[in-house]
Amino acid sequence: MTNNPIKITFLGTGTSQGVPMLLSDEAVNLSKDTKDKRLRSSVLLTCDGKNILIDCGPDFRYQMLRAEVKAIEGILFTHEHSDHIAGLDEIRPYCYKQGAVHIYAQDRVMTALEKRYDYIFAKENRYPGAAKVVENRIDDRPFTIDDIEIIPINVMHGRLAIFGYRVGGVAYLTDVKTLPDSELDKLRDLDVLVLSALRIDPHPTHLNLEESLALIEELQPKKAYLTHISHRLGFHEEVSKDLPNNVYLAFDGLVVD
Repeated sequence: MTNNPIKITFLGTGTSQGVPMLLSDEAVNLSKDTKDKRLRSSVLLTCDGKNILIDCGPDFRYQMLRAEVKAIEGILFTHEHSDHIAGLDEIRPYCYKQGAVHIYAQDRVMTALEKRYDYIFAKENRYPGAAKVVENRIDDRPFTIDDIEIIPINVMHGRLAIFGYRVGGVAYLTDVKTLPDSELDKLRDLDVLVLSALRIDPHPTHLNLEESLALIEELQPKKAYLTHISHRLGFHEEVSKDLPNNVYLAFDGLVVD
């Protein structure tokens, strides 16, 4: 297990359509509070000077510019939905500077990436300006990136089996609806748990706020941050007032050491 300090940078904390959502005049979408402006969910973990990105969504380019990220040692994919993979083409500047970028995903997700970005994964007649990646197909066994141990966590996004990840004392679980009991022991003794909380009302494939808080209570991390938030969770300032003392709403640009 990685014992060195980890910096967490929340690149985006919104749901698949972001906040504000297009064509909606619901109150949170009209908020002037910058903490109610949410790009699609992604997080950067920095340990020993190495940057590990979890998910690479459609807002990747702006997120990297805003956080001034100069290098990427690896990209971990949780699953194949568009809001988690649609920025892969934008890694090209990193490829020009540092060479091929290592990407990590389970077989089904890697196959989806190959289909969507066939020009990136082409073995022959590659477009010369295409991004370059090194495929690392993973299962739920621990693996390492530059001596940093990564532990995949099996979670269910409705009926879709996806991965969360634990790095040292930090775990990141997004798009969660249920969690097998067999995985709970992987999430004990956490310093920080990052967990999705889509909205107030129940949802068929995502935890709502009540369900997220119940899981946090069961796992007892020192601190928890909620992410993958829709406008239907409510205003950042108002929701924050009612959370337990060790639970916080994450927001875009938040940095936690």
